[in-house]
Amino acid sequence: MRIEQIKEIADAVLYEGYLLYPYRQSALKNRTRWTFGVVYPREYSEANGGIEPWTMHTECLVEGVKGQADDISLDITVRFLHLLARTVVQPEPVKDEHVEANAGEWSLASRFADEPLQEGIEREVSVLDLSLSELITHPRIVEINFPGERMVDDKHAISTGQIVREQQPIVGAILLGAEPVGENLFKLSVHIENRTPETGGVTSRRDAVLFQSFVSTHTILQVKQGSFISLMDPPEALQPLVKGCQNLRTWPVLVGNQGERNALVSSPIILYDYPQIAPESPGALFDGTEIDEILSLRIMTLTDEEKDQMRQDERTREILERTEALTPEQFMKLHGAIRELRPISEGEKE
Repeated sequence: MRIEQIKEIADAVLYEGYLLYPYRQSALKNRTRWTFGVVYPREYSEANGGIEPWTMHTECLVEGVKGQADDISLDITVRFLHLLARTVVQPEPVKDEHVEANAGEWSLASRFADEPLQEGIEREVSVLDLSLSELITHPRIVEINFPGERMVDDKHAISTGQIVREQQPIVGAILLGAEPVGENLFKLSVHIENRTPETGGVTSRRDAVLFQSFVSTHTILQVKQGSFISLMDPPEALQPLVKGCQNLRTWPVLVGNQGERNALVSSPIILYDYPQIAPESPGALFDGTEIDEILSLRIMTLTDEEKDQMRQDERTREILERTEALTPEQFMKLHGAIRELRPISEGEKE
């Protein structure tokens, strides 16, 4: 399966809960988001009793072909969102008695324009063509290092001020290892750590520390000249080895076409093997527990002020524009689909 197809599933994990209906900053549930797959800085975690985890750990089984175990190679990619604060820097105010007198008539979007918004930049750290046999004898440590940055957006500047995005630096590591556990059978481990320094004094979990955390963290694993064993439905003979796999705050599932075993997504959201994006879905809505048709209809009933707030974030603006452009035929596809028809046996009739 191509990496682009795998990322369709991985992106659904990456952006689950990014913003929920009604997709505006002022909604209470969108002020307490980012609940999946957060790997916090170690100093912060330990200073607060270890309640918030600073690691994520995946273990899975790789099966090789007899006599060709040395040919097994792996592609491993860790992905997460790196949050940034988006603010509108206002010009020096001009005293205007008329404006002050009518301050209560400002739009909902205007009242929240000065408040920082949380946005996310996709981060990826990949190790490609990694020899499994070399990993057994020489475990690898891969650094995660993304610097802080201050970005001024002149292209999308608005009349009320200049858009400024600020990002804190984050540092971490990915520890990769493998060991033989049977004939032509190996256990692979991917251990993710957030080592961002100077966070021990942070006490606001929902605000400051999230800007130095890995958010919606997950791992994509691909194997060549080998295959993965399903941890959800393993062969009976391998069940003891599967039970010995330790997965902390994540769970690996097979992805691809039914029966393929060359790719896994290790996700903080529990999935079944071979998860699929419904072909009728016109695009992501960041809420896998809701029905696309219902969300689309609700978006179309939002007020103009609420839609103005949706446009403040690039990704929710895309949702709004896509929904408003849906044709009647596309809406009908959202209404439902029959996946399979089969005759009912005599036993089922009873």
